[in-house]
Amino acid sequence: MIAKMVELKLGDGLISSKIKTSNCSFQTAIDDIMKLKAAGVSDAVIQAMVEAGAASNTAADAAKNSPPPDPNDPRSPHDAGVYWLSKENTAKEMVALEPTVYSGAKSAGVFAAAMTSGIAKVKMKAVVRGGRASLRMVEDNPEFWFYFEEKSHSLSNVWFWAGASSPNEFVLAKLSAKKNERELVVGEANLFGGSSGTQSKDTVELKIERLAPGVYRVTPEGPIPPGEYCFFYAGGDRGKLFDFGIDPPK
Repeated sequence: MIAKMVELKLGDGLISSKIKTSNCSFQTAIDDIMKLKAAGVSDAVIQAMVEAGAASNTAADAAKNSPPPDPNDPRSPHDAGVYWLSKENTAKEMVALEPTVYSGAKSAGVFAAAMTSGIAKVKMKAVVRGGRASLRMVEDNPEFWFYFEEKSHSLSNVWFWAGASSPNEFVLAKLSAKKNERELVVGEANLFGGSSGTQSKDTVELKIERLAPGVYRVTPEGPIPPGEYCFFYAGGDRGKLFDFGIDPPK
């Protein structure tokens, strides 16, 4: 490649800049340098090739000698997503919250609305299958960590979260638990108009701290009682949420 650039009579400065900005590994042993000189490559270009090789080796050695990231250290690199920093055991543990699709939506208050000619409000509810979340905890003030991909500025797959880039786009809401399902009011309407979003009585105030690019620590403003909860994000074509349950202390 270098010999071809010299053959095209490109200047030393341009060739050296290309070397410095390219992810290349050059052979710069004595025999290789002699061949480069025979091909008309200047000393300045050869020096740039030697320096690029040294920098590449240094970076490789640093990566080889650096300790692997600790999956239970919240400040270590993590895959994009939402994690709970469990403190229930002596050793802290980072537990990923798996996203759950709410299987559908149903309306409540339709009969009342009909009887009042549309004055009474109809509530739209997101419905999650199962009366309990699989992830359980007993902490009444749990600590969560949100990791967003720096390149796409979103949580994991872009199509999944439709560009969510901050915990401020989520709400922590309490689900109404039934025998075989959990419900969350996500909108209401009547004759005079409608609104989307969760009800204030169902939401938990959050403290959000940005600790690094794409990394946030999220905690409730105060203790929250036992029950079924979720981080709800209403963006995108399909609603999904991160659910968990808080059990009373034994």
